[in-house]
Amino acid sequence: MTSTRKPWLLIAPSLALALFIIGYPVFHMAYQSLHEISRFGVVRGFAGLGNFTGIFIDPVFHATLLRTLIWTVAVVGGSLLISMPLALILNQDFHGRSLARTIIMLPWAVSLTMTAIVWRWAFNDEFGMVNLSLQALGVIDRPVQWLASAALAFPAEILVGIMVSMPFTVTLLLGGLSSVPQDIYEAARMEGATAWQQFRLLTVPSLRPFINMAVVLNVIYVFNSFPIIWVMTQGGPSNSTHILVTYLYELGFRLGRPGQAAAISLIMLAILLAFTWLYIRMQPKEEAA
Repeated sequence: MTSTRKPWLLIAPSLALALFIIGYPVFHMAYQSLHEISRFGVVRGFAGLGNFTGIFIDPVFHATLLRTLIWTVAVVGGSLLISMPLALILNQDFHGRSLARTIIMLPWAVSLTMTAIVWRWAFNDEFGMVNLSLQALGVIDRPVQWLASAALAFPAEILVGIMVSMPFTVTLLLGGLSSVPQDIYEAARMEGATAWQQFRLLTVPSLRPFINMAVVLNVIYVFNSFPIIWVMTQGGPSNSTHILVTYLYELGFRLGRPGQAAAISLIMLAILLAFTWLYIRMQPKEEAA
């Protein structure tokens, strides 16, 4: 046995299992997307590209696709912008740092579904914490129907998405900051570099691999995130808060159109594969730079 074949033979069982676990659902989705299927799962015949055509002429799908992009960019970008200063502060040595880190990480220990239920209560227009607090502070003079308004419900869900994504991002950035050697900061201070120059020229380049990792993992996670939007508004009011994964669920399990739901699943898979390919293509350029 040659030395090049031996590693492949050793990992062959794991590769075969992984390919089966990943490949079978994809094959089943492709099969469903090309057939007309009843809400009870009975295959009625070959539909060709009819399910895809039905999706692409659906105006709700176009609005949902745009909203999914907004949701992903806003949540990932917002969590990164908030997490960076938090990670810098938590990386400093101060009294009570362990307690502060624990408090920041606490939302990570709670399930997304429970978090969404709590925030649905908090945004309740009659007895929710948000309205009561804003009224007590004099910001509003009457209760606001946060989750019943198309203009307010989606931004509220984005804020919740940022808060639940933040602990993971802070953890990644803290890991990166702990690996940055402190002597480069001492040398920079001796050269007269300001705090902003140290952050821009030393901290950000050192954290770039961790920032990239946070962006990629958060994009995949947030793009497929289901509980927050479904628990808080179920895509309403009037389909104004649907993202692709919640619209897929509604098509498949509420409206009885599993073929179109499978078509959306394949479209989501294609988008994520394209994003992953783009990220891999960017890696050599960054390393070369």
